[in-house]
Amino acid sequence: MPSNDALIDGMNAAGCNYDVLPDDLRIRFDTYSLDVVVLEDTDEDEVREMFLRLQNGTSLKAQEKRNAMPGKMRDFVKSLTEHPFFERVNFANSRFTHDHVAAQMVCLEVAKGPTNVKDGDLNRLYRTNVDFDMRGDTAKSVQRTLSLLAEIFSDRTPELERFNVVALYCVMAELQRGYVLANIRGELRSWFLDFETRRRTQELLDNEFGEPEWVSYKEKISHSTDAQDSIRFRLDFLMRDLLAYFPNLSLKDNHRDFTPQQKLAIFRRDQQTCQVGLRCDGVKVAWDYWHCDHRVAWSRGGLTTVENGQVSCPECNLAKGAN
Repeated sequence: MPSNDALIDGMNAAGCNYDVLPDDLRIRFDTYSLDVVVLEDTDEDEVREMFLRLQNGTSLKAQEKRNAMPGKMRDFVKSLTEHPFFERVNFANSRFTHDHVAAQMVCLEVAKGPTNVKDGDLNRLYRTNVDFDMRGDTAKSVQRTLSLLAEIFSDRTPELERFNVVALYCVMAELQRGYVLANIRGELRSWFLDFETRRRTQELLDNEFGEPEWVSYKEKISHSTDAQDSIRFRLDFLMRDLLAYFPNLSLKDNHRDFTPQQKLAIFRRDQQTCQVGLRCDGVKVAWDYWHCDHRVAWSRGGLTTVENGQVSCPECNLAKGAN
């Protein structure tokens, strides 16, 4: 039964071409008047502003509206969608989805880490960066991280779903800021595909049989994926998994302090048990009462890597330092 919207004078006109319409309907079609406004002596920004005003109250998606906003942030985000990386992802650019993800990446880069990337936050990003420097440090950092992702994923990769691309961007941005990647660049793809294989295996299990942290990760990629706490959890989870996969990954500039992600990877690997044994027999330690110790002392050339880290109770670590 056709809807009333498709009936014209009792005829179902849905899907009909002009040449099959009755003569009276074709005459009505030909004589229907349209109002046309011609904008003269206007620039692109004014046209976009007019478009936004006309579309208020319609069902346009938020990113479609942002695409019509004037300013250099809009232009920069649009340029990012031409990056080869977006040819490798497993989601189409329908209704400016690539623009939406690119805008989230810029928002994360501006914040230098996890932050809310909801529509309101992206709208604010566009409004407050009308004069965004497309050759500045933030722009270069985004492009550098996208280039690393394009290098890692050299062809279309089914595992690059929309829900994990933003968190993966955070991982690669953090790696470039703080770690020496020369020895693992060629293996990062293998790590991610292995991670996704394990994730999918865990996802098939009922929550009561899955590992608790994987269950939490599943929840974080299912709900409120654009919230700061969700992105932070996913970044930390991915980083800890990556550092366990590459235990010899070292920090830039010979940092002495372990990062929070390295500490958590070491804490889990050593099953929160003291490995030093100078003042205890392998006591279990609490997260808020332990030291992350270098197996080979930093002062003797030991690297700040997961491989060279170990759990120590405070008493053993202080005794080791005294020796």
